[in-house]
Amino acid sequence: MSSAQTPTERGYFGPFGGRFVAETLVPALEELERAYREIVPSDAFQRPLRALLADYVGRPTPLSSGERLRAELDPGGERLAALFYKREDLCHTGAHKINNALGQVLLAKMMGKTRIIAETGAGQHGVATASACAAFGLPCEVYMGELDVARQAPNVARMKMLGAKVVPVTSGSRTLKDAMNEAMRDWVTNVATTYYCVGSAAGPHPYPSLVRDLQRVIGDEARAQLLAKTGKLPDAVVACVGGGSNAIGIFAGFLDDAEVALFGVEAGGLGIDTDKHAATLTKGRVGVLHGAKSYVLCDDDGQIVEPHSISAGLDYPGVGPEHAELKRTGRATYLTATDDEALAAVKSVAEREGILLALETAHAVAALPRVLDALEARGGKRATIVVNFSGRGDKDLATLMRRLEPSEVGS
Repeated sequence: MSSAQTPTERGYFGPFGGRFVAETLVPALEELERAYREIVPSDAFQRPLRALLADYVGRPTPLSSGERLRAELDPGGERLAALFYKREDLCHTGAHKINNALGQVLLAKMMGKTRIIAETGAGQHGVATASACAAFGLPCEVYMGELDVARQAPNVARMKMLGAKVVPVTSGSRTLKDAMNEAMRDWVTNVATTYYCVGSAAGPHPYPSLVRDLQRVIGDEARAQLLAKTGKLPDAVVACVGGGSNAIGIFAGFLDDAEVALFGVEAGGLGIDTDKHAATLTKGRVGVLHGAKSYVLCDDDGQIVEPHSISAGLDYPGVGPEHAELKRTGRATYLTATDDEALAAVKSVAEREGILLALETAHAVAALPRVLDALEARGGKRATIVVNFSGRGDKDLATLMRRLEPSEVGS
């Protein structure tokens, strides 16, 4: 494992991370830390996980070339030599979330836990956890903000079909932050028998490291695949960032390669100069949320500010602590894309590549012109870029139909 990825024994990446939780949760987190340290590296865990990733998830996912979008972004071919997509949208359940959910549910079973809870925003982690629980024969409850239940109805139906109980959360902004709050309250009450399957690289130690390790299969595959295709590493890797699991997963394969620039793209909402965005690393400040120290969106009194994004999976006022450290050290650069830019990116990729992207993923595509500008400013020539296609957009069709003009959606 890269030294750049190894937190301290107390779970800190530089000054970020740690464990800020109620005393009642400390024994559960210490139990999980022991399992992460002893069970996860073992052949008894890794062997069945590798088999599941191959036979159930469908890994390795392809690394495909995006020539038509490349030509649109750089018609003269002067700045962009090649564009590749890491196709996590082709995973079973439609997103990268299944990599993590399968690993955590397998771990929970090996720990002797008999009930799984999870939080979800866009619903993809909820669907992935429900699928994993069905595959392992464990009961599953998924906490989901009431607003997200409405805007992600297809995924709510999928979770219920898979046997999960979906619990709408009516407090706060009724989105991902509030779903995570309720899941943690449930865990405190039922800690002896219940495993909390966290969906992002956030939360108290050891969750950021555990989720990163389960998602790094994305970056490891992408690195090997690009070397096989081109014989060289990319100039840049780009991924959307909410809590940050898909981004840290693909970044992990390239962190030690200083020549590979890493770009995370946050949700700019209605604009980062408004109060309607979810650009935590861009506009936030250091604070504590959901058990870890990182960047958060908060006011001058330290109270969490409600985020906004058209994409339910990026609508979160915090970010994983490893991303905060990558920002602090300058190893990764964090950009933003607005709601409207993400909508335009969905339409562009659909029409040019025949791929319907999740609105979350579309933020990464929308920022590609700014990525090219940044690479050019650093003296780069004709870059090769890999974009993580973290999920597919079936779940977003209702939002797309409402927001795009009728002529744009084939009416």
